[in-house]
Amino acid sequence: MAKPLRTLITRVRGFWNPVHTILEADGSAVGILKVRRNRWGLVLGAEYRPEEGEVLQFRRDPGILRAQFSLWTEDGEWLGSSLRWHVGRRQIDLWTGSKPYRVVPRKGLGRGWRVIASRTGEVATIRLGLLGRAARIDLQRKMDPELLLFSYFLGSLTSNESFYPSWLDRTIPSPARPSTSS
Repeated sequence: MAKPLRTLITRVRGFWNPVHTILEADGSAVGILKVRRNRWGLVLGAEYRPEEGEVLQFRRDPGILRAQFSLWTEDGEWLGSSLRWHVGRRQIDLWTGSKPYRVVPRKGLGRGWRVIASRTGEVATIRLGLLGRAARIDLQRKMDPELLLFSYFLGSLTSNESFYPSWLDRTIPSPARPSTSS
């Protein structure tokens, strides 16, 4: 596998309202992601405070779609939906307006997620340890940092669902593998 463009490390503390400290690979701080829950345990959203730059607000959208979150920035809006239409389908869909992304379990056994772009394939990998909540985020291709953080946030809400490989691996086209259809 090629060397990633950027590697981030996360450390998590707290149970009810966890705080995710996001660090560069060399240990320098990037920002803090604080998750908010109501008294029944439902995640209402999160706030990301970077060392430099715009504060991001992730919020749960009201209404019937209880597992849909949105992120608004100066550049636009991103929507992420972690609805499960089938117990075996462990896919989180992200809509950016121009390019759809999917967050699916990583290949093989182990906890973690892969961010897949519709045309170019795998963009980032989020690896979680077997125990604990710390993560390593490897960015393989250029991607908006806000979208990467949004993917991490949505994946962290359903980290236990990522242990087994996804059946989607058979249907995700790889740029390295030419299609066999004629």
